[in-house]
Amino acid sequence: MDLQKHAQQPDTTPRSTELRASDADRDRIVELLHDAHAEGRLTADEHAERVEGALTAKTLGELEGFIQDLPAAHERRAAPLSAPGRPAAGVFPVDPDDSVVAVFSAAARKGRWRTGRRIHAYAVFGSVEVDLSEALFDHQQVMIKAFSVFGSVEIRVPENVSLRGTGGGVLGAFEVVPQDSPDDNAPVIYVDGWAILGSVEARPKRGKLVKDILDRVQRTVDRSMRKHLGH
Repeated sequence: MDLQKHAQQPDTTPRSTELRASDADRDRIVELLHDAHAEGRLTADEHAERVEGALTAKTLGELEGFIQDLPAAHERRAAPLSAPGRPAAGVFPVDPDDSVVAVFSAAARKGRWRTGRRIHAYAVFGSVEVDLSEALFDHQQVMIKAFSVFGSVEIRVPENVSLRGTGGGVLGAFEVVPQDSPDDNAPVIYVDGWAILGSVEARPKRGKLVKDILDRVQRTVDRSMRKHLGH
């Protein structure tokens, strides 16, 4: 009798579409809508209406409804929208491997350069640019500590890495556009910090890819082909 009653009890576990959406989830959908508008898939009115709806959506299911007729909805991985925002404790050293500092000035790190595990980017009444789109990654995980006081810190990463961020703004703007790489071995970049009467922005740089990931994939395919052909 007890087993029958237990079997009749409804399953109260919420489906993934019923889970509450986070600000990062909303930002990601808005970014996809911006791209769709730029590609001509949405009219200006459709774009404005969907962005407004996405910013007020309460569940993941509501958010998915705004992109369900767009190719981006079918290209994304079947993984949760939310990505871990912080690495495990003790992964990164306390002292930075590289620092980019601008005080009443401008500073940049870009082009072909090797990244360390920890990078500090500080802007005080100035601007800092950290461009990883052509960088060489010696470590799979990279932490960028970004602080802006009456200044700006701009961070750009390749499209095929994972990007996560945790921070906030005090009369300023702290914005990290998260993304998950389809390659489990791709670099993971964490951005952490604050914007005080300034701005910190991190987002992918369209069209830029980490070359060594592509090379590694190609080598894996080549090895598989040689093994299959008996060479």
